[in-house]
Order: sequence, then structure tokens, then C-alpha cells
Amino acid sequence: MQRTVQPNEPLVTHIYTADPSAHVFQDKIYIYPSHDLDETVESNDNGDQYGMTDYHILSLQDFNSPCIDNGEALHLKDVPWASSQMWAPDAAYKNNTYYLFFPARDEDDIFRIGVATSSKPEGPFIPQKNYIKGSFSIDPAVLVDDDERAYIYFGGLWGGQLEKWRTGSFNPDAEGPDKAAPSIGPRVAELSDDMLSLKEAPQEISIVDEYGNPILAGDEDKRYFEGPWMHKYNGYYYLSYSTGTTHYIVYAMSKNPKGPFTFKGRILNPVIGWTTHHSIVQFKDKWYLFYHDSSLSKGEDNKRCVKYTELTYNDDGTIRTIYLDN
Repeated sequence: MQRTVQPNEPLVTHIYTADPSAHVFQDKIYIYPSHDLDETVESNDNGDQYGMTDYHILSLQDFNSPCIDNGEALHLKDVPWASSQMWAPDAAYKNNTYYLFFPARDEDDIFRIGVATSSKPEGPFIPQKNYIKGSFSIDPAVLVDDDERAYIYFGGLWGGQLEKWRTGSFNPDAEGPDKAAPSIGPRVAELSDDMLSLKEAPQEISIVDEYGNPILAGDEDKRYFEGPWMHKYNGYYYLSYSTGTTHYIVYAMSKNPKGPFTFKGRILNPVIGWTTHHSIVQFKDKWYLFYHDSSLSKGEDNKRCVKYTELTYNDDGTIRTIYLDN
């Protein structure tokens, strides 16, 4: 018997899911998560414990309906250029086509971003033969703006290799900035009209404080780490992301999709487990935060579960911090 999913409960329990990217397509909520394998692996900062090999697309008719697993939508073996670790994906709709954007390691062990297409939001998805030229790192998030221009945001440190691209090319020995220097920001690039390539070279997004000063690498409560998400509300662009070592989900605001973004505050406090990754979506007249934790596996980092909770705004457009009982 299928169950109705309640706020702050796992959407599904028959598989482990993480990194949810939620969208409303065809008047339903579709969630594009990564799929954690049910195996015990020692954790490390390089993310070797996250050996995901496929994607299962979840869907909700509404929040009074059970969550449906629509089956395998894409598998690593079907992606010609990818060798391992299909991590956090995202999806978009344009040109009467559904696009699945996903990271994976190529044959040189470098993270790249690929794209696959489908006529249905749940897939199955057919991947392009090669990764997106000029792409790198992890955690793609795509915004199709009101004018139909599309932007891809991406990047993650440590296992995500972003700090190794500081010169514009991959340096396996590169390290992050000094704690007193500006932190590394996510990348953004406009996508081509067919959504299969970049119109321009990716550029770094500047995240600053209320005085216009860059957020520093040593500011663990505010600095960018991974998991960018972009949404719009009342004319503002909201860049939200994970702070990594402190495990907060925070956000910054701008009037421009490429920034600079002014840091505003915290959306979600740490949850059970090391990683935190999210998305924000409007469904009918309310807004929702989708996130993951490791409660289903009782704290195992590489066995996570996707959940949701309602998100609300203050009158000035800032987001109210969500407090959960772990």
C-alpha cells in the first residue's frame, strides 16, 4: 500500500536518494535526485563513498498523494563519456523537450557535466555522446528565465574539484585560497538555445556581504562549498547553496542572474549526516524546500533520503530560517 508523504519524512524508503532538484512540470512535482547505493563504504573528503550509477525520477501529484518512483531514467553504462560517480542532477524544460543535466567523471577522472533529453519529464533520458564542452566540476542547476534565456550554475569543492580549476584549466595539485582571501564562488554560463552547449565561457559568481565585501574563504558559516540552486521571487534572483563544513543551506540575492549576489542568511540548519543539498520550488500558492538527510540509514553519509518542508518569505523578500527537529 502506498503512503502519503508527510513534511520532513522520506519521500521514498525502498531506495536511498539525495540531492533533490524539484520542478513543476505538467502540473505535477517532479524530483530529480541522485541515487545512493545500498553499500557500506568508508567516507573520505574526496567523496569516494558516493559511487552512484543511475537516476530514478520521483513524482508527486500533490502533497496529499504518494510519491512515485518512475524507475531508472538513465544509467552510467549508457553514457559514452562517463566512467563513474553520477552525482547530483537537475532538469529543465524548453523546446518541447525535457533536459537532464548531470555530473560524472570522464575517462581522465575529471568531473564534467553532461546532458540527456526526453519527451517525458520522468524519462527515460537519452544522453549526448559527449559532455558539454567547457564544463567541469559538479552540481549543475539550470534556470530557464522569464525571457526563455537559460543559465547553468555549477561547482563543488573538494570531491567536486572546483578549486582545481582556478587558472581556467584542471590542475590536480591546486588548493583552495587562504582563509583571509575571497572564497571560491560557483560558476555560471548561459546555455545555447538548444540547451546542449554553452554560449560563453563559465564565469565565477561573486558573493558579497551587505557592505559589498567578498565572503572570505575562512568564513565557514557563509562561504560557498557546493550545491547551488537558483530561483526567482518578486523580481529577485536567489542563489542558495551549501556551506559544506558547517552544513548550512544559505542564500544570497541579486537583481541579475549572474550576480553579484548579496549574502542574506540561513535557510536550513544542519541535518543528520555530513552533506546537505537542496532545491526550492513553488507549487500552486506555496513554496517548498526539498532537502536530504541521513536519517533513513541512521547517519550513514552515503545512504541518504529526500524530504520536503514548506518555505516562507518575510515581507522584504528575505527567507525565514527553517528549524527542524533532528
